[in-house]
Formats: sequence, structure tokens, C-alpha cells
Amino acid sequence: MSNDSVHIRTEKTALHPRNPHRFSYNFKALINTCPALAEYVFINQYQIESIDFANASAVKCLNLALLKHFYGLEYWDIPPHFLCPPIPGRADYIHYLADLLAETNHGNIPTGSTVKVLDIGTGANCVYPIVGNRSYNWQFVGSDIDKTAIASAQKIVDMNPLLKNAIECRWQNNAQHIFKGIIQPEERFDLTLCNPPFHASAAEANAGTLRKWKNLGKKPQAALNFGGQNAELWCKGGEEAFACKMVEESTLFSENCLWFTSLISKKTTLPKVYNMLKKVKALEVKTIEMAQGQKVSRFVAWTFLSKSAQQEWQKRKIQ
Repeated sequence: MSNDSVHIRTEKTALHPRNPHRFSYNFKALINTCPALAEYVFINQYQIESIDFANASAVKCLNLALLKHFYGLEYWDIPPHFLCPPIPGRADYIHYLADLLAETNHGNIPTGSTVKVLDIGTGANCVYPIVGNRSYNWQFVGSDIDKTAIASAQKIVDMNPLLKNAIECRWQNNAQHIFKGIIQPEERFDLTLCNPPFHASAAEANAGTLRKWKNLGKKPQAALNFGGQNAELWCKGGEEAFACKMVEESTLFSENCLWFTSLISKKTTLPKVYNMLKKVKALEVKTIEMAQGQKVSRFVAWTFLSKSAQQEWQKRKIQ
């Protein structure tokens, strides 16, 4: 592939076929696994079981039930006001990443502890490493600039024997850096993943919050069901600036990673990201589209390794 070409791979507009959350919630099974969920479940206007997705406690308890039921966790919690992400969408990213690795592994998804993944901005919830490790037994490093988030993620790992020795949490002590200070010189990652801050300012983030409350048919409240600290929701320049900075900094670690990837929520962000990828001379670029309900998202993946170098990487690292 030439440096100036970009391949856009469009996937089906439904959750990934291997995503265990493809179907509606089985509240009976979830309550059986996590009895605390029962107090939040009710019959809605369509005569089906649901929870109030504007209720922060209900959403957090649903996440706990999902993580217990599908991924075998014993403990999961987050501090107040931190991002409480929807598990199905997070799982989709992981499964599409598995497909990406399979493309240079004779169509077989590489599993096991030889596969190492870096989650940029793992957050207090640590969901991506949890889903990735429990689905494919991959090893993870989760980084974050927030010490409280790292402490929370570390507690989740420590409180779940299944996750010990599988997930390492690292504090990024320089908010101006993404990979610097996290990836060590001799370290090798098969994948990096990231869900960048979406908004460009606190005011923009607050406006987005109000829209979410309106969509839920609720009056705005002090706490959000989705939560989110400043660093989780916005940064100067928003998603576009963060993603472009990530692409630029990735050049310093071109031999350390097989595939760099990042979620891109706004379609309007793509042209600038593609331009930056062309500027840094990424050898291969893929855009994989995903959809969760009415929201359409995608992630962009890039590598500085040639096809032959990719195959050699897989032979050396993934047996």
C-alpha cells in the first residue's frame, strides 16, 4: 500500500458477532449473578424489563452485573463522578481489534499472554483491559494521567484474582505526552487502543451533557449516569487535536508497536487524522466502522511496519 492511500473498511451496523452483548439484557440472569441489580429493574412502557439509564447507581450496578456475569469479576467499582462506560460498545472495539490481529495471523485470532496491549486513558473503570483479558487472555498495560483513576483501576485488578499478573496500571505523569514515559525502549505492544477525550472545552462538554439529559427525557442533574472527569471528557482541541497528537507521537515508537489504534467519534475528525497519517508516512491505514444502537463510531488503525515486517512480528511474538 502506498503512503498516501487510506483503506476504509466498513463493518455491519450491529454489534460484533462475537460480542456477548449483542442481544437485549437478560435481567433474570444478571440478577441471579448480581442480586443488587433487582432493585433497579422495572417494567417500562413497552412492557419489557429495563432500568432507568438516568440513574447513576442503576447504571453502575448494571455494569457490575455485566462484568460479573460475562467476565467472572468478583469486584468492580469506580469513584463518584468518574466515567461509567457502556460495556457493549467497549467490547465491540476489543473484538474488532482481535480481527485486526487475525489479518496477519492466517485468519486466526491470536490469544494468550504473548499478546500485549496498551490502553491509553484506561480510566477508573479499567473496562477495556478487563474485556480484552477475559475474552482473549491478552496482557494489558493501562495508562492514565489521573492518579485517582489509576488507583481505582489498580484496586479492580488487585481485588480480582483472575486479573492479577494480567493487567498493569501506569500513571502518565506528563499530560503533554501520550506514549512517552509509558512505552519503555525495549517494550513491544501488538496493539494500542484509545478512546480520546471527545470535547474541546469544559463548556462544550457541559453542552453535551445537557443534550444527553434531554435525550433521556430528564431534567439535568448534578451527577451524570455516564459521569466523567475533565480529562475523560475534554481536552484543548478536542478529539481531533488529541488523535493528531497521538499519530505524531506514535512515530517515536514505530518499532515498538504492531498496530496503533484510536476510536474516532466524529466523522469530521477523520480528514485531519488522515492528513497527519500521510504526513508521518504510516505504511498502512485502516478505518473500521462500528455501530451501537443509533450511534455510529469507528476506529482508525495504522502501522509503520511493512507487510513482511508485520508477518515477521506475528511469527516472532504470536505462536
